Amino acid sequence: MSFLPDNGLVESGLVGLKHPMSELELADIDKVSLIAQKDFSASYYKPLRPLVIKDLAKSWPALEKWTPDFFREKYGHKQVKVYDESFVTAGKHYMNKLKTIPLSEYINTVMTTSTNLRMFLYNIKSEIPELVDDIIFPSLVDGLSRNFVFMFFGCKGSVTQMHFDIDMSHVFHTAIYGKKTVYLFPYEQGRNLHRYPFTCRSYVDVERPDFERFPGLKNLKGYQIVLEPGETLYIPSGYWHHIVYDEPGYSVSLRCTNHTWQGKLLGFYNLLIMSPIDRLMNIISPQGWFDWKEQQALKIY
Repeated sequence: MSFLPDNGLVESGLVGLKHPMSELELADIDKVSLIAQKDFSASYYKPLRPLVIKDLAKSWPALEKWTPDFFREKYGHKQVKVYDESFVTAGKHYMNKLKTIPLSEYINTVMTTSTNLRMFLYNIKSEIPELVDDIIFPSLVDGLSRNFVFMFFGCKGSVTQMHFDIDMSHVFHTAIYGKKTVYLFPYEQGRNLHRYPFTCRSYVDVERPDFERFPGLKNLKGYQIVLEPGETLYIPSGYWHHIVYDEPGYSVSLRCTNHTWQGKLLGFYNLLIMSPIDRLMNIISPQGWFDWKEQQALKIY
């Protein structure tokens, strides 16, 4: 196999280990420096296994160029949508922004506070298209979108709560600035995560698991990784992920659509049927609808 990590071998995770900060059964994620397309396809892409590629973005201009000062000074006037924990709670901010502020103000907040204020799915292709030139698209898979290149920002301590990407895309998530801890779980673990119906979300806290309230966590199996700046995490289609910003930082995600018809159809269903129903019911009866979803999630076990 054509793995090219520092020692010539893949740095494999040890399945079944319990991490010191968690009582969950979590494995480390394989790490390589680089990997050939055929080996990536056979060992990770087709079997839907996550992977960290340490040097995939090594030659990107973005790694040197995209400093906090760069965003403040060059694009600080841009108005951006920011979000907090109300994004996942019933009411007017559910699945919606908290407010719109200048990017310079937001960058200052990110770098100087630990407020749980995030910015996500910021499409630089449509908002700041010249930034896409600072990214070199890898050849590991076909069909990486050049129209949906998303950035994610967060203060130290910010949390992206457990979810899977609604469109079922494969994601290559590169940390540009700051490190973060990522928890990953296969799509099939949704039952153990007590998935809320009509959503792609779970409300379990994998950092402080409550096994009495969410007994499915006793059977949960997944992965944990600390993603360092410059490293790229391959998140397979449908994988649940929970992200903690260990440092103030930002990242960029490249995406490609699911390569199976089953995955494509599920993505369409999520976008065109499931999510609209959820949003409509939140408008009609915010708390009542949320309480019903919670009851259903807790009844799974």
